[in-house]
Amino acid sequence: MVRKTKEEAEATRRQIIEAARRVFLECGVGSTSLEKIAAAAGVTRGAVYWHFKNKTDLFFAMREDAVLPFLDRVVFDAEANDPLGGIEHALQEIIRILVDQAQTRETFEILAFKCEYVGEFSSMKGCTAGQMDFLGMLTDAYRRAAAKGQLRLPVDPEMLAYDTFLFVGGLIKHWISSTPDERFRTDAERFITQHVALRRA
Repeated sequence: MVRKTKEEAEATRRQIIEAARRVFLECGVGSTSLEKIAAAAGVTRGAVYWHFKNKTDLFFAMREDAVLPFLDRVVFDAEANDPLGGIEHALQEIIRILVDQAQTRETFEILAFKCEYVGEFSSMKGCTAGQMDFLGMLTDAYRRAAAKGQLRLPVDPEMLAYDTFLFVGGLIKHWISSTPDERFRTDAERFITQHVALRRA
């Protein structure tokens, strides 16, 4: 019986997170109240508070959900013979996640365009821990590429990692905000291939 109760509680928590994502996307984070989220989830406001301290706590939970596909799918093989190819594969996988993971795509749209980072959300300015981990993995991959003589010029691998980090961040934002027939979407994978090719010796 206890196990069933835990399962039900987890299902309710998931239901609230999904409702929050829908309402944040439609109304914007600043204009969303916990009452709106509770109504969209079909639960009481008390049920929302049972699982989350406040709207910020709920927002962080929703954002954390979006990170999970990246932890599973955007990987850099430290043993690969072609580190630059590994970078290209990882960046291409980000685009594939945007295509086939609606929840992640919607969360990125909320983070980029539906949230003002003021007041209770001001602490979210800057990079997340996950983004810094990704930057670190990029840096390591470029260092391996340099050690293998793959890089076109004797450029600092860390600088190349920051350049790629900024490139993919901008590409994600433009991909999300563009229509399906715009080049930011139709040519996203080609942009990535070209970005990496420009670094290859």
